[in-house]
Amino acid sequence: MNGPITTRRHWVRLDNASNIFLAARTDADPKVFRMSVETDHEVDPVLLQQALDETYDRFPLYHAVLRRGIFWYYLQDSDLRPAVEPDERYTCSPIYQADRINLLFRILYHRQRIILEIFHALSDGTGALWFVSDLVTAYTRLRYPEPGHSNAETSDIGASSDAQVESLGPLTEPEETPEQTRGLVPDSFAHHFRRRPRNERSLPESDFDEAAAPATEDSLETADEPKPPLNLRQRLRSQLDRSDRKVYRVRGTRTPDNRTRAVELTMDAKSVLDLARAEGVSMTMYLTALFFESIRKASDGLGKARTLSASVPVNLRQFFESTSARNFFATVRVDYRYGDSEIEGEGDLGAIARQLEAQFRPKATPEALETKLRQLIRLEKLPVLRIIPRPFKDLILRLVNWGNNRGLTVAVSNLGRVTLPEPAESRVRRLYFHVTAVRPQFCAMSHGGLLTISFSSPFCETDHIREFARHLTEAGIEVSVAAAPATEEEVTELVG
Repeated sequence: MNGPITTRRHWVRLDNASNIFLAARTDADPKVFRMSVETDHEVDPVLLQQALDETYDRFPLYHAVLRRGIFWYYLQDSDLRPAVEPDERYTCSPIYQADRINLLFRILYHRQRIILEIFHALSDGTGALWFVSDLVTAYTRLRYPEPGHSNAETSDIGASSDAQVESLGPLTEPEETPEQTRGLVPDSFAHHFRRRPRNERSLPESDFDEAAAPATEDSLETADEPKPPLNLRQRLRSQLDRSDRKVYRVRGTRTPDNRTRAVELTMDAKSVLDLARAEGVSMTMYLTALFFESIRKASDGLGKARTLSASVPVNLRQFFESTSARNFFATVRVDYRYGDSEIEGEGDLGAIARQLEAQFRPKATPEALETKLRQLIRLEKLPVLRIIPRPFKDLILRLVNWGNNRGLTVAVSNLGRVTLPEPAESRVRRLYFHVTAVRPQFCAMSHGGLLTISFSSPFCETDHIREFARHLTEAGIEVSVAAAPATEEEVTELVG
């Protein structure tokens, strides 16, 4: 008698960045981010479901569920199907739960908004933007069919979004076919920063098992690269020592149920870009400097911790070829130390922005990023770490993340200018993007001439956001503000 028929499941180990998200997630910061698309009409959930079914079939990565092994986490494909839901939870509520097997994203709708919420261990902002772009394009083609147009015709991934990081220039659009770009492609971190030589690298087949193949000893870094100490205790100590105890950290009243405090600002993109250009800096560094000044003005005084520090993600696809929708980014730290005086207006916004720009540029070059990431890969591949069971690895990564957080005041992220294909482009008013956070953070992106800046924080207080908006309005820029309820009083007022 034949036994039960089993289906072979494809799988792949998580990349370097994704492991950090799993180890560092908490009730207050479940490592979820939200991307919202505001249309010019009430969203039709029936058509949105049809569009989701169509788009989902072209993105095998989004079929994955997260599983736990003895030594590491891994993604495994599944037969689960997503269903659109009304947006009834608080923003960025937890998605991954260790005791459940579920998809790592959700699609929501609310009035005129189509919303993607996603667990950060699955994808980064650029990868999520590809999915959202194709989803909204498929939906608008169903909602507004063109004569003689087949709804099955869809744009290639990467071509459906013209996103660019304002501070670094345009992304490189991939040339691969849809099957290659939407497939379960391997870990781009391992492909670019573990093997050699660079000019002989080629992506293996887009299969989970191929991506999980271990590197051989001679496929590691070149011998002429500086090697950090391989002693685990020394490596961990060096990571923890990077946290500056004199860095200012924002304090506040935590929201009662750990929900993220989210506030959205909308303004004219060109006007803000003109302010940045007048100071000779990128928009990202100008907004970061303004964030620093807003934090300082909203504080009761910086005290002895007079340095403000920010973490800024960099999309690695700009420098290293990748069509993977998985996480593929690095972070750059910039900081500014204020003087000892507490007089009003001591900060020169232009001078702060120029100093931040001078720090950011050399750290965001392909050479600097590659050196940094190769060191992280070396740490991950230490023999002692490879044999440590997963719960202990989580503890180590959590400790490293804690030390890193001690040296940061805020975080910022700018996805840049986004252009959608028609008919979505003319039917979308604006795009929003925000994340859960353990510290005040903002995420920016622009579309159709409008810049949206979404602040998120684990605290109820919004004084720094008020200072941020006040500066822009005093510069002659009209700013509209929207906020999701976070405190018990705000929730009661909304439902009452």
